[in-house]
Formats: sequence, structure tokens, C-alpha cells
Amino acid sequence: MKIIKYLFFILLIVIIGGAVFIATKDGEIRVEESKVIEAPDELLFKIVNEFKTWEKWGPWMDESEDMIMKYPSNTSGDGASYSWTSETQPDGSMKTIQSIPFASINQKLTMLIPVVGETNSDVFWKFEKLEGKKTKVTWGMKGEQGFMEKMFWMTKDSTASESIAPMYQRGLEKLDLFVQEKMKEYTIHVDGLTEHGGGFYMYNATASSIAAIPEKMSQMLPIVNAYIKQNNLPQTGMPFTLFNEFNEELGTAIYSVGVPVRERVITPVESGVLCDFLPRQKAVKTTLKGEYSNLKEAWMAGYEYLAKNGLEADPASPPFEVYKSGPDLQPNPAEWITEIYIPVLKTVE
Repeated sequence: MKIIKYLFFILLIVIIGGAVFIATKDGEIRVEESKVIEAPDELLFKIVNEFKTWEKWGPWMDESEDMIMKYPSNTSGDGASYSWTSETQPDGSMKTIQSIPFASINQKLTMLIPVVGETNSDVFWKFEKLEGKKTKVTWGMKGEQGFMEKMFWMTKDSTASESIAPMYQRGLEKLDLFVQEKMKEYTIHVDGLTEHGGGFYMYNATASSIAAIPEKMSQMLPIVNAYIKQNNLPQTGMPFTLFNEFNEELGTAIYSVGVPVRERVITPVESGVLCDFLPRQKAVKTTLKGEYSNLKEAWMAGYEYLAKNGLEADPASPPFEVYKSGPDLQPNPAEWITEIYIPVLKTVE
């Protein structure tokens, strides 16, 4: 009997000692991973702020094929949430506590871990805008483990923080891939024969290689916009580029970057900005929704439409692009809208 008592006391001392050890063990969870992604901060914020996108890039999807997502009516912004259930992974939910557009998101993560029970952690996101439309994205978690959580993680080969960090790294990699694919999406639609209303416009003209057009345009448009603003001229439409000459064989072009205005304006020669009039005319219209790298394909679609429908481009009326929505209005290149107009000589009766 004495031996049994001694064994009991030894066991009790071990249990108490173990409990004291676990209770005094540091239970802080702190994870913070960052990645620089070549995408606008507005777009990245919008994607992360919408919970319905998480199943497209969330790293936990790699570890569970039976995860079932449940979405309430609000899945974006303050108060948004979603939850999940799984046979192989702990059930849980996420709720957005505060979202500051393009800067940060704070969330509350709740997990139901077998044996341990309910755990709660704070999740945070930071979006730091860098040069060249790059964004430093930081994804982190912080919290304090309870007694059962500490005991649970003592049975593992790594700490909670060490286990979560690789998952967050993988999540940022998948987020990068997801956003790159989203930005590449595009559609081309030939709207057919239409009539463009024309009108007066202020413009700046130049000649350059075809390859240099994007860079030149980025320099020319601010000049025209500045003149319009300085002289309080009412802008009546979106910016456009008029291609007076486009020689693919030589790789050169003569073109004008213009902005529609209400009436004719006489400008001083030294301003570098002139005024002209675009006539009302019949034209084949093609709409590109997507980044500008797809413009060549859109132009080809427009000219193919002319050929198939017995239409002839008017050599006296330069074709032009109208930028209905671009990087100044929409951070996602997949949402940019460019209208292409090819004036025609004759129409189908």
C-alpha cells in the first residue's frame, strides 16, 4: 500500500509540475509574413476584403478537399464574415472588424479545435503602396493561447507560430498568382457599324516608333489636360488617340492625343496644344475590356469585320481609340475599357 501511495504522490507531483510548466509557458502567437506583389494596392485590398475570393487562393484549400464554405449576405467590408466546416480540418469562422480602404484590414479568427475547444486570434492585413504599381502585402496573426492550447501544441513538433508561418507564405504566393491571372482577363467585342458624334477637341501631336507610343502618350495627355484645366475649358468626353499614320512595316506612327471640348479654341503656338474638329462619321466600333497589351488583337478584329461585311476604311479619316476607363479610374487592368473606331467609306444598304 505504501508503494501505491508513493507512486500516487509521484504521479500527482508530475501532473502538478506539468500543469505549472504549461501554465507558465509563453503562449503568445505572433506571425507576420510579407510579399511584394506587382499589382495596385486598390485591387489587392478589394480581393482580400471580399471573403468569396478566399477559396480561390486560401492556403488551407491545399490541405482539405472537403471544406464547405458558408457565406452570409455581407461578405465584404466591416462586419463581413464567412464560416467553414470540414471532416479533416477544424471548423471555423472569420469576421472583418475594420477595413480601411487600400491600407489595412483587421479580422477575428475563431477555430473549433478538437479537445482544445474554441480558440480566437486577431488577423491583420497591411497594404503598402510602392513605386511602379507594386504593393507590399503583409498578412499576420496575433493572439494568446489558453492552457489547453498550450498543452495541444506541446504534442506537436513545432509551435503554433511556426506552423502558421509557412501557410501564410503559401497564401501570399497563391494570392499573387490569383491577382496576376485576374489582371490578364480580357474580352473583345466588335459592336459593328455605328455613328460617332465627333466634335471639337484639344490635342498634342507627335511622331515616334510604334513601340514608343505608350510612353509618349503618358507624356502628351498630361500636357493637354493641364492646358484644359488652366483655361477652364469644359471637357465633353473621354481622352482618345487619333492615328494619322500607322506604318507597321517601318514601325513608325504619327498620332495625336486629344480630349473633347465644347467649342473651338484658339491657342498660342508656344502652348504645344492645338484645337481641331472631328466630323460626325460612320465607323466600325470594337470594344476591348482588358489591358492595353490586347489592343492589337482588338484592332485586327475590327478590320476583319470590315472585310467580312464589305466595308472599306476611309483613308481620309484616321481611326482612333477612346479610353472610357483606364488606370486613372480603375486599378484592375481587366476592367479597363477602350473603344476603337475605324471610319468607313460606304455602308451596307
